[in-house]
Amino acid sequence: MNQKEQHRALQTAVTAALEAGRLMRRNAHAAKKVHAATRHDIKLELDVRCQALIQRRLLEGFPTSAVLGEEGVAGDARSPLRWVVDPIDGTVNFTYGIPHACVSVALDLRDSNSAGGYRTVVGVVYDPFSVELWTAIRGKPARLNGRSIRVSGRRKLADTIVSVGFGKDADALSRMLPMLQRLVHRVRKIRIMGSAALALTYVASGRFDAYVEPRLSLWDIAAGGLIVECAGGVYRPRPLAGEHAFEVIASNGPLHRPLERQLKQTPC
Repeated sequence: MNQKEQHRALQTAVTAALEAGRLMRRNAHAAKKVHAATRHDIKLELDVRCQALIQRRLLEGFPTSAVLGEEGVAGDARSPLRWVVDPIDGTVNFTYGIPHACVSVALDLRDSNSAGGYRTVVGVVYDPFSVELWTAIRGKPARLNGRSIRVSGRRKLADTIVSVGFGKDADALSRMLPMLQRLVHRVRKIRIMGSAALALTYVASGRFDAYVEPRLSLWDIAAGGLIVECAGGVYRPRPLAGEHAFEVIASNGPLHRPLERQLKQTPC
């Protein structure tokens, strides 16, 4: 994929994300129709509408590509180009009227040398409530509303703000609770915000110093992970059992080893 095609892909992703964000804003204070719910998660009818809108825009721009999301794969599953979409990341926040949710769109390129057989080359995260748009093309600086961003330079855990998530199942919760208990005494502050994509972009912007979550889906992290890397940070998703499931540590770099040690101490 050449540079011109990457820029066209970025613009296509931005257009789709902005349009879905406008739909989210219009429905921010409307009654929410629950499509499906579990103990620790909610899926709205609006998730489905936003997914369809984004999918339509992406396939208009790249008709032979595939689109991966919670609903499965649309388009041509054999394509070397795969969009990875979370139409509303932070759905529980959005459902409860908390304005901390976003649209996440990434473009993967099939690559036999990369883990999972794909390499993310474009990432877009849009927060329609703060009107903040993060963008990245692999190998180029990450941007927030058009301006280059960098991760923080903090090196001591005692000076840091670390964002954590707990996942959605009992195993992830049981793994994260002991780590939270240890971390809270070693860092300046812990933040639990409820959107993986925004946690990653906050690391990329230097607002958070690191982000840890024991189990996530690829569509939660694909765009944000690239944005962290392009902002000079470290993003290392570890594949877990189950399709498109990962454990994630993302950081400014100097904090990565200390956080990995903390995670390894957590009993499985």
